[in-house]
Amino acid sequence: MKTEILYGFHPVFEALKAGRRIFFEIYIAKNKTPKPFEKLLAISEFRKISVKKIESSQLKYLTKTDLHQGIGAKVSPYPFVELNDIVDRPQLSDIKQLFLLLDNVVDPHNLGAIIRTALCAGVDGVIITKDRSALPTPAVSKVSAGALEHVNVVCVINIVTTIKLLKNKGLWIFGMDKNADNDVFSCDFSGSLGIVIGGESKGIRSLVKKQCDILISIPQIEKINSLNASVAAAVVMYETFRQRNLI
Repeated sequence: MKTEILYGFHPVFEALKAGRRIFFEIYIAKNKTPKPFEKLLAISEFRKISVKKIESSQLKYLTKTDLHQGIGAKVSPYPFVELNDIVDRPQLSDIKQLFLLLDNVVDPHNLGAIIRTALCAGVDGVIITKDRSALPTPAVSKVSAGALEHVNVVCVINIVTTIKLLKNKGLWIFGMDKNADNDVFSCDFSGSLGIVIGGESKGIRSLVKKQCDILISIPQIEKINSLNASVAAAVVMYETFRQRNLI
């Protein structure tokens, strides 16, 4: 089985809590046992996961970073979910689905930030592409503060085909476009929907844009540039959250 090294307190702790990965070993830097580690170590002991004390230099070598916070874990790869498993799962009649589709978001920091917000905003799934996309690596889990370990991430080959499938399931597809006439604060996000976020350099590709039911923008004082992908995603996710929960 392939393995990878998670690093940082929150990614390791949240992965333990989520229970979706196999843990082979946990590594703690010698003389690094702060109080927050106690609960993590208790869970490890209960689950009979081996914990090794190693030098900080060894931990840096294993994790390939200085940002390990004194902890790492040898685990199974991130467990993708199948799209049909989350689209077709039984839903209560008054519960509406929300999916994020990321079209060529290649920056791991953007992906991690988007996933962290997605967990907080109750997104049902984050859909990425196999190619030309940041993947859910340990670095992404670190940026997301461990939120990655709880979020359903779907990896697809073709985003256009995926949009067509979602539309056939009755979802409306909104595409983020800085030049769109409709803004996020005038749209109705109360139904089941998918929101497409474009990549850092060119936004949503034209073929993908043509499949969207509605293109939407975020109002800006200055039109010199668009918002960062993770910020744009956060704005539309929380406008959706507001409409569904706070009105």
